[in-house]
Amino acid sequence: MRPKLKICGMNNLENIPEISTLEPDFLGFIFWEPSKRYCNLDSLSIIPKSIKKVGVFVNAYFYDILEKANQYELDIVQLHGNESLTLCKDLKDENITVIKAFSIDDDFDFSILKHYENYVDYFLFDTKGKLPGGNGTTFDWKTLEKYDCIKPFFLSGGIGLNQIDQLNDFFNTEISKKCFAIDVNSQFETEPGIKTKNELKEFQQQLNTI
Repeated sequence: MRPKLKICGMNNLENIPEISTLEPDFLGFIFWEPSKRYCNLDSLSIIPKSIKKVGVFVNAYFYDILEKANQYELDIVQLHGNESLTLCKDLKDENITVIKAFSIDDDFDFSILKHYENYVDYFLFDTKGKLPGGNGTTFDWKTLEKYDCIKPFFLSGGIGLNQIDQLNDFFNTEISKKCFAIDVNSQFETEPGIKTKNELKEFQQQLNTI
């Protein structure tokens, strides 16, 4: 089964409909104010129902997340900070689909994921850097061979057209069977939040052949 595609960091009223015509599986919207891709739109109703809306939060309060989830009719909440097990459980109790992101480097301790596994629907693995996400660099995917949870994961971190060969190699590995989706962002931008449709279309076509 082909990996799904998530395009993250959308925040422009003209760019969103343009990118939506590609019909990605997910569009991501960042609700962390310090982000260069912060989404302060009034509504996301311009997005077709067939595309799932993912709200990205960093160490936000439970009720703030609920408020945004209701306002924007989010399908999924992505937690990209140091969120507690309790917050994940509370969101699950509200029947919210939860992605819990972790920043990966060569020394990452995968055993901590076991504590979260019962309270999330997916993990997301991004590159450890100065920012919670959007650092524009990839990590060594061989590190994921240490991942021994059952939950499927999103693969993120500086992925662009230059990584197609790496992705082909990765999807010939055993661990890739747990890779549910590829998450892209900064490698397809002309400026923060503005994505290039042609390059994304090419990437999508390449991804569909994997």
